[in-house]
Amino acid sequence: MIIVTTDSVPNQQIKELKGYVKGNTVQAKHVGRDILAGLKGIVGGEIKDYSDMMTEARQIAVGRMVEDAKKKGANAIVAFRLDTSSVMGGASEIIAYGTAVVVE
Repeated sequence: MIIVTTDSVPNQQIKELKGYVKGNTVQAKHVGRDILAGLKGIVGGEIKDYSDMMTEARQIAVGRMVEDAKKKGANAIVAFRLDTSSVMGGASEIIAYGTAVVVE
């Protein structure tokens, strides 16, 4: 699956639009991670557990978007975007979305 943030794929022609595709996941913080994050907040620096959690969440969301595009018969996704939002205290949603297309 080709995934680009642009409206077209370089050196490819869009033959067919398949439509909007998306994938999302909601990730909640872990109490143990919160304790370590609180300590990091005092001394500063990256909170690696949260970075790892969000990396995994992005991978899940993108994977679900790709599956959505495959079901529609696409071989590429253009105008790809990632977005995040807080859905409740301690939980964030990651959504990956774009336009599924067939390119040649």
